[in-house]
Amino acid sequence: MRFLNRYSLMFVLMAVAMQASAQMNTRENLPHFDSRMYHFGFLLSANTSSFYIDYKPDFSFSDSLLGIDNVPQAGFNLALLASFNPVKNINLRFVPGLSFQDRGLNYTFLAEDNKVETFLKRTESVWLQFPMMLKLRTNRVGNFAAYGLIGGCYGIDMQSQKDVNEAVAGKIVVKLEKTDITLDAGGGFDFFLPYFKFGVEMKTCFGMKDLLIQESNQFTDPISRLRTRTFVLSLCFEG
Repeated sequence: MRFLNRYSLMFVLMAVAMQASAQMNTRENLPHFDSRMYHFGFLLSANTSSFYIDYKPDFSFSDSLLGIDNVPQAGFNLALLASFNPVKNINLRFVPGLSFQDRGLNYTFLAEDNKVETFLKRTESVWLQFPMMLKLRTNRVGNFAAYGLIGGCYGIDMQSQKDVNEAVAGKIVVKLEKTDITLDAGGGFDFFLPYFKFGVEMKTCFGMKDLLIQESNQFTDPISRLRTRTFVLSLCFEG
C-alpha cells in the first residue's frame, strides 16, 4: 500500500499544480479538440499488483502452515489509445497494450524444530491487455476537465508458467491460468496544452476469474480462489 500512497499523493499534487497553471493562463488551448470524432495517443503507467485470496472453508491453519500474506509488487504498463467520441463528454476508449506485473505470496510454516520458515512465491506476468473503457467527462473549464472511467479488460499472460515442468524448474511453482478478465474503474484529469491533451488518471482493476491451478501441494491446498487486484497510475498523451 505504500506504493499506492506515494503515487496517489503524486497524482493529487500534479492535478493541483496543473490546474493552478491552467487558471493562470486564460487562453483556451486546442479549442476544437472536442469536435473531432476520433482521437489517438498513448499511455505510460506504473502499477502495483497483488491477489484477493479466498481460503478453503475446511482448511485449518493449525497444521504447519501459519499464514499466507500478500506481497504487492511494482510494475509498469505501455499502451496505445484510440478514443471514439460520439457524444459530447462521453468517450469510448480502446487501450491495447502490455502490462508487466509481479505478485507475491509469502507463506509462513512452522518447521519440526519449532522454527519459523517463510517462502515467497512470486508470479511474474507480462499481460497482453485489451481494455474497453467508457469515459464520462465534465464540461471543460478553461484548459481543465475531470472524468470518471468504467469498463473491462481481457488479458493474456505471455509469460504464463501454467505448463512449466517443476522437475526441470527444481521447485514448486504456484501456477496461474493464462487468461484473465478484470472490471476496471477509476478517474482522472485532462489538461489541454498548446499542442496536445495531457491526462493523469488512476484506476483499480478487479480480477473476475479464479486463476489458481490446483496441484495438491502445500502452497495451493489451503487456497480456494486467487483473483488479481491491480492499481494503475497513468500519464496519457492524446492528440
